[in-house]
Amino acid sequence: MSFFNPLLLFAALGVALPILAHLLARQKVKRTDWAAMQFLNRNVRVRSREIRLRDVLLLLLRCLALLMLVFAFARPIWKDGTPKWLPGEPRTGVVIGIDASFSMQHGGEGNTRFDRALDQIEAISGSMQQGDPVSVVLLGGEDKVLIRNMAYDRDRFRARLEEAEVSPAGLNLDQVPKRLKELVEDLEAPRKEVYFISDIQARDWRESSDRFQEALSDLQESADVTIVPVMGVPANLAVTNLNLVSGVLRKGTIARYQATVHNYDTVPVPNVEVQCRVEGVQIDSKRIPVIAAGASETVSLFVPFHNAGPTRITAEINGDLLPSDNVRRVVAVVRDRVSVLCVDGSDGSAGRLIMASLLARGDGAKDEDYVVRSVPWLTLPAEPLEEADVLIFADVPEVTPEQVTQLSRHVRRGNGLVWFAGPNVKSAAWNERTAAGPSPLLPAKLGNPVDSRTSQSEGRPLDPAMPDHSVCLPLQSLPEDLFSETRFLTYLDVEPSSSSFSILRLAGSNAPILLEQSLGRGHVFQFTTSAETSWNNMALTPVFPMLMQQIVNHLAGREFEQPRLVGDSLSLSYVEQPDASDAVFDTPSKKSITVPVREHRNQFVAILENSGEAGFYVARVSVQAPGMPIAVNVDSRESDVTSLSASGLNKNLEGVDITVASSEAELAAAFKSNRTGRSSWRFFMIAGLVFLLLECLLADRLRKKKASRGSQPALAAEPQTGVVDA
Repeated sequence: MSFFNPLLLFAALGVALPILAHLLARQKVKRTDWAAMQFLNRNVRVRSREIRLRDVLLLLLRCLALLMLVFAFARPIWKDGTPKWLPGEPRTGVVIGIDASFSMQHGGEGNTRFDRALDQIEAISGSMQQGDPVSVVLLGGEDKVLIRNMAYDRDRFRARLEEAEVSPAGLNLDQVPKRLKELVEDLEAPRKEVYFISDIQARDWRESSDRFQEALSDLQESADVTIVPVMGVPANLAVTNLNLVSGVLRKGTIARYQATVHNYDTVPVPNVEVQCRVEGVQIDSKRIPVIAAGASETVSLFVPFHNAGPTRITAEINGDLLPSDNVRRVVAVVRDRVSVLCVDGSDGSAGRLIMASLLARGDGAKDEDYVVRSVPWLTLPAEPLEEADVLIFADVPEVTPEQVTQLSRHVRRGNGLVWFAGPNVKSAAWNERTAAGPSPLLPAKLGNPVDSRTSQSEGRPLDPAMPDHSVCLPLQSLPEDLFSETRFLTYLDVEPSSSSFSILRLAGSNAPILLEQSLGRGHVFQFTTSAETSWNNMALTPVFPMLMQQIVNHLAGREFEQPRLVGDSLSLSYVEQPDASDAVFDTPSKKSITVPVREHRNQFVAILENSGEAGFYVARVSVQAPGMPIAVNVDSRESDVTSLSASGLNKNLEGVDITVASSEAELAAAFKSNRTGRSSWRFFMIAGLVFLLLECLLADRLRKKKASRGSQPALAAEPQTGVVDA
């Protein structure tokens, strides 16, 4: 036998109090004999034996009551091998962790993995006793504790489980044991059990980290851990990408988007229809004849822009077992017109090449609402920069501090800046005036020119390995021979800032050629090479017009065009201090969340820390202000819903004493093996109260008898007094 609260056993020393009281009551007094005493001796001796017997009985009841209550509060636990006749009941504290990541939605109606997880919870709760402490937590995205250390009641337990729902976010497996242990430590129970119900998604479980293994072993020391798999088939289609490929985001134009659909199943899927909707209205549809197992197919969707302003665009498929990843969302900020101003610091050749690349069209048509101008560097002070959506600086020697402030303010308002190096650039002057402060204007600090020619005096090509960026999409479609024709002879050695992102690099040297950084609501692109042909032949190849047009498309919008993932933070930036102290974010489920505006890096921002839903959020600077939609999608990396095999799971858990219950029989066996101890505190508590009650009844009875005996001589004296008086 062991005790849950062994320190309380010291309270058993209190049994000395009634014994001490009894001994003090027996203290001898001085005897004085008198003549009448001889007639009462025999009766007194008989009565004294009765009194001593009753006193001992009262003392025994008081001591037993105290000992029983002390044992009850110390919570005794009978271990294995204890005789069955000893009192006790199987008491345990239970923590149930449910994988609530969006892969648990996979399956038909009423038969999803999450539905089967709830069935397993029903089996676990059926083995619990009324009053057992229980906790339930939903794991995925932001973990949600449904029940914390609640005394088990069947009706209340079921009512709370009705609130359980799947999150559209993924599961952070490394944090699961730590989260479960926090709940285990809250329980007060002689034995503790943990049940983790999951679909054992292979992406998470195939190669779990050492940190997960250590945390799982640590959890096993605090409780008996059982993993309950609810595995499913791998069949799943997902729209993994929706990107703008060509066209200008301007009213009266048509843009081409590409939607990518991936088949995660082990068999081909035929006749997949992809629908494109603008503001909820279907405007295009494409059918994919067949998608091979484990393969992706891409279709082009054409979107006409009839109105200016933010536009919600979706690509969607139907008839799939996992609806969460069947839709991809983007927001296009459509303008009435797009204006590009090129500031040329060379002899004019850079400006001409940039204009030619931006105006290159297959049909040769002229667009009056798409304006591209090139001006010499010396006329920059006279140019109204606020009228241009995108500014391009090509081989500009230097700028004044006032111009740097003007450019920074222009970009922060949501416009774009493209910067090209060149032989006329004064690196020291640019670094002195743009690199100061917490938010530099350019993504990298400038260094000296570097000769990148090979031993055969040829320029180096671009690295074909490119990041998943919208600017790179057209380049990825180029044939390898055309892509490798672009050669770079010279570039500037640069020191990228911590907030910058490298997009294009040189093959072999890993030197950055194109970098990007966000600044306020706008973006800045920086080329470390020139726009004209003195340092490269880029302007003479198909790479240049494709790259420049895609950069302008990217910069002509706002930051809201970049889709977010569930769990990402959403931000609303202000150029100047706003009148309202709070911003408002409307969620896809029509809830409004108020977020305070604070100053951050010389600008004012409102940040919603966690986007917990997939869909279109709407950001407002105040409740009455017009809203700007923000697209939030599920993480397509979670769309691979393949479950790890039983052998793979056992191999993954090798070396950790964890029970895996894949069937009802194995789960029942886990209950039986875990609940071997018995708790007897209830029986000791009842016994203590019974002894206390008996002591009270006996003491009360003796008090009444003593009172009745004391009144008998008085009643007998009255008649005698009356006779004498008579």
